[in-house]
Formats: sequence, C-alpha cells, structure tokens
Amino acid sequence: MRTLLNVLWFALSGLWLALGYVLAGVIMCVLIITIPFGIASFRLAAYVIWPFGRTVVRRHDAGGPSALGNILWFLLVGVWMAISHLVLGLLLCVTIIGIPLGIGNFKLASVAIAPLGKEIVPTSDPRAALGTVSF
Repeated sequence: MRTLLNVLWFALSGLWLALGYVLAGVIMCVLIITIPFGIASFRLAAYVIWPFGRTVVRRHDAGGPSALGNILWFLLVGVWMAISHLVLGLLLCVTIIGIPLGIGNFKLASVAIAPLGKEIVPTSDPRAALGTVSF
C-alpha cells in the first residue's frame, strides 16, 4: 500500500514539491550564512519525493540555535513552502483518491514551517513513535 501511495504522491505532488525545495536550497546555498538552510531544504526535497514509510522526529540535541534558525527559515522559505503544501493539499482533496495525499500535504506543511532540529527516520525506527509527522 505504501508503494502505491508513494507512486501516486510522486506523480501528483512529490516531484513538484521536491523541485520547489531544490530551488530554495540552491538559492539558500548562494550565501555562506544560509547554507544550513540549503542543506535542510535538500533533506526535505528527498523526503517529499517518497514520504510514505518515513517520518519526521524531533532531535533531542537541538536547542536554541535550531529555534532561531527556524524563525529565519520561516521568514525566508518556510511560509512559501507551507503555502504550496496547503494549496496542493486542497487540490488533492477534491478527488476521493487524492484525500490521503492531501492530508499528507497538510501534515508536511507543519514540517515546512520549521524543519531545523528534526530528523527523517523510517517508520520502523523506535524514535518514530515520538514523531511529529507520520506517513
């Protein structure tokens, strides 16, 4: 079932979202100070291509710098990527087949707002029980 959902996801929204994250990552890597945001954007691009079977968990060693970085991320990229997730989620929820994919986009909107201090792990990982987003 995960494979079918991932194939549908890739065709209907995953490829487009990944391209958006890659574009944001390339732009963020232009300046030295925003390279960590570029790396986070590339991680999210890899995640949104094939999300079912993986989840996002909070890193316990993330502290104040991650919180500050998330504020900057939100202002630079996060709000636009969250809006793209919400728009795609609404468009996918128009059809019955797209409802699970739309719900997945709504869940990813919260990750797009603040990705720093989080880690992508398989759902079989014991830390996945503590995850914020599960597919």
